[in-house]
Amino acid sequence: MPRPPNFRQRCYPCPDCPRKCKSSGGLTRHRKAKHRELSPEPDGPQAVTFTYRYHESLNAQPCDANGQFLPPHAQPPPPIAEHGTRSPEAWFPFESRAEFDFAQYHFVEVQSSEAKINKALDHWAAVVRKYGDEPPWRNAEEMYDTIDNIPHGDLPWKTRTLRYQGPLPAGTPPKWMTEPYELCTRDTRIVLHHQLATTDFKDKMNYVPYQQFDAAGIRVWSNLMSGDWAWKQADLIKADPQTHGAMFVPVIAGSDKTTVSVATGHQEYHPVYMSPGNITNTARRAHGNSVLPVAFLPIPKAKRKHRKTVAYQKFCRQMYHATLALIFEPLRAGMTTPDVVKCPDGHFRKAVYGIGPYIADYPEQVWLSAIVQGWCPKQVNPFVCDARPENLDADGSRRRTHEKTDFLIDSFNAVVLWDDYGIRVDIVPFTHSFPRADIHELLSPDLLHQVIKGTFKDHIVTWVNEYLYLTHGEARANEIIDDIDRRVSAVPAFPGLRRFPEGRDFSQWTGDDSKALMKVYLPAIADHVPSDMVKCLSAFLDFCYIARRNAISDGELDQLKDALTRFHHHREIFVRTGVREDHISLPRQHSLKHYLQSIRLFGSPNGLCSSITESKHIQAVKERWRRSSRFKALSQMLRTNSRLDKLAAAQRHFAGRGMMQGTTLSYTEFILDSGEPQPPTVADQVGDDDDYGPHAGPKTMSAVELAITPVLPEVERLYPKRVNEIATHIQQPRLPELIRRFLYDQIHPDSPVSSADVDLDDCPPFSGRLSVFHSAVARFYAPSNLCGAGGMYRERIRSNPNWRGEYARYDTVFIEIDAELPGMQGMVIGRVLLFFSFRFETETYPCALVHWFVPVSDRPDGDSGLWIVRPEYEANGRRALAVVHLDTIARAAHLIPVYGPSFLPEELNFTHSLDAFRTYYINSWADHHTHEFLA
Repeated sequence: MPRPPNFRQRCYPCPDCPRKCKSSGGLTRHRKAKHRELSPEPDGPQAVTFTYRYHESLNAQPCDANGQFLPPHAQPPPPIAEHGTRSPEAWFPFESRAEFDFAQYHFVEVQSSEAKINKALDHWAAVVRKYGDEPPWRNAEEMYDTIDNIPHGDLPWKTRTLRYQGPLPAGTPPKWMTEPYELCTRDTRIVLHHQLATTDFKDKMNYVPYQQFDAAGIRVWSNLMSGDWAWKQADLIKADPQTHGAMFVPVIAGSDKTTVSVATGHQEYHPVYMSPGNITNTARRAHGNSVLPVAFLPIPKAKRKHRKTVAYQKFCRQMYHATLALIFEPLRAGMTTPDVVKCPDGHFRKAVYGIGPYIADYPEQVWLSAIVQGWCPKQVNPFVCDARPENLDADGSRRRTHEKTDFLIDSFNAVVLWDDYGIRVDIVPFTHSFPRADIHELLSPDLLHQVIKGTFKDHIVTWVNEYLYLTHGEARANEIIDDIDRRVSAVPAFPGLRRFPEGRDFSQWTGDDSKALMKVYLPAIADHVPSDMVKCLSAFLDFCYIARRNAISDGELDQLKDALTRFHHHREIFVRTGVREDHISLPRQHSLKHYLQSIRLFGSPNGLCSSITESKHIQAVKERWRRSSRFKALSQMLRTNSRLDKLAAAQRHFAGRGMMQGTTLSYTEFILDSGEPQPPTVADQVGDDDDYGPHAGPKTMSAVELAITPVLPEVERLYPKRVNEIATHIQQPRLPELIRRFLYDQIHPDSPVSSADVDLDDCPPFSGRLSVFHSAVARFYAPSNLCGAGGMYRERIRSNPNWRGEYARYDTVFIEIDAELPGMQGMVIGRVLLFFSFRFETETYPCALVHWFVPVSDRPDGDSGLWIVRPEYEANGRRALAVVHLDTIARAAHLIPVYGPSFLPEELNFTHSLDAFRTYYINSWADHHTHEFLA
């Protein structure tokens, strides 16, 4: 097995590399695959990698506030003159940075109750009283009044009352017919103006529909504006001369019921969210202002005997569509006559609005599309008489449209429409009355409910257990399921990977539970189920992870189609073994067939997944409900949302003026200083317990940027200073020798002879001091992960002999050996036994002592599709070790044992898993970047 080069690798000079590295004769640190994924958006740091074709008519030409186009290269209007940053008026309605930070901390960050805010203000008053001063507010109510007076982010809520207008039955009518229903909504036009003017989106906005191609001329789909739907909409709009030079602004909407409390009367809410489709996918998933709640739909309640009546169900659905139409009514005029809006770059532009993709789970899609439960909301088969919900995948299906539905309603009676076409004649979708909008086309792919919760959790996991019971009987099946749980709990730790101490044996599954289990489930069932079931799950996971990528090329669409074909082929094992009868026809699995076309229409589902609205439920509904008194909670929740919007807008405003730099104390000292020093900035710091997460660093960073954080001073004292003493302390006597061989390769990068083959006496002597570190932080561009708005992600790699005072943790990493080879062909795995740095002559070397894990084959495993590696040992039985430069480490790797057919002992702990097995899977599904990284 070839050894990774021990000389220090540096990247060749490239336009996006801020380190200005020199070419050293080594491999480029940026692999081609990493370069390929950089910047799917236009004008990004790797824009030279892609070519773009922009729509010519709707070219988003800047104009003035009155809609008069500006000459080419005109600058945006200067911002309105405001008070200087040293003036107290600059913080209006607050008087200082300290006041704003106090309100921000208590109301936003820790969500303090009114009583706790009063207590904090009392402490503040006690501290300043001896100086003859007093706090800015006497109580929390006064602080709330100040927040309400913030002039930024004012998006008020209004309430509209609706009632049943149909005929009343004789006698006493049901209560649901007589009571009023409240629709709480915002003006969607004002909300959209607010979102489009957010300066944080300056480099994260696509003003013009475009087509994107890679260096080989292959089409790439990423953001909504790169899809065929936006281009087609622009073609339709350009027919009107008054729209020439405008920008197309599609409005992404989403809605879903959510329950906040079952114990207190099954309290539930039905929020509607909105986002401009011009924002990039990464910004939509990462930025709090990109998706905002614009309405809370009324939820009718009725007694059990009335819930199944035709009249009640018809009323509920008709009110649902009527309220959605009311919500988006303020945008109607702008769908045909351009509306002047301010954009993040400071320019005004004419905007033409349009109803864009709608994010919803299947039950919500049934309501939106006015179809019968069990049918497909996007297609129907008029040529196959048995193309009912029992046979959704039948060939010959055609897409539903408003026009076709209207024709069918005019041609057939209600019974035929219900039975043969799955159409409800008593409902008209709200999009029917809006220009260029067809709900059957606009329903977006739903990765969370269709793929993760639906196909994986509700179908595959359930079917595997049913197979075990059918094949082995209840007693033996329970033993196997218990062993599967032990395997899941034995998975080694990895940044961002949720652990299951008791396996997957829990009653309440969340979306995050399903996502986490997907990453580790296949190795757990391997050798307990037939090969075809493993292949079925492998194909499904490939489909899920390819569809989740932030940018998807035409070639990757072919891979997606192949994965779906393999999944459909191998899932027949569940029919053959009696788990499913005859065939499989399920709406959520059937929806996978629409993903290829939906990606071509709307770009990557990564920016349209219901995970976005689910996460908003937590912020906009559940947290707000918990902060309420629970009595008439909605009005309190809306007030809290408004105050949070105002504080967020104020923070963006103050940050844009350079007033949020540094800490509260450092900024205050800067203001009190008579000189003019720049206020100190706060570096991007990662706490020692913070293993992973979005990174705010610029996208112009190299594809993989590794940083290190030293051990705490009290821990560092436990280590000796000299290399020989440290070698003894960590029980690695070869460390001095390996460092000398490392230095040989560093000093002789062009030598045809590897340091492993030279005499140790020919290697540079070294007996100096080492600085020991317990972790390293990898920062890299990973827009498919839950990253920062710029697409950056970070993870911490640990090498700690006493992690959290409980166990030793030595993580594994990818190490490049040949940057020209794809995926694992150009890499090996190393387990980091020590992070350290030392100085030799004039150079400082950050390094890692690693134990090699090498592939057992030159291709992935045939069943799982995963690469398998084994720890490498030398002829004398000792571990194969080496010292490598940090620049050779790509990122963390996740290994899962190949458990084999035997049952695991109950006492096996996950902390011993990397030492207890002969072979390991490289987990391609550890996160979405890893799957793309290994492709």
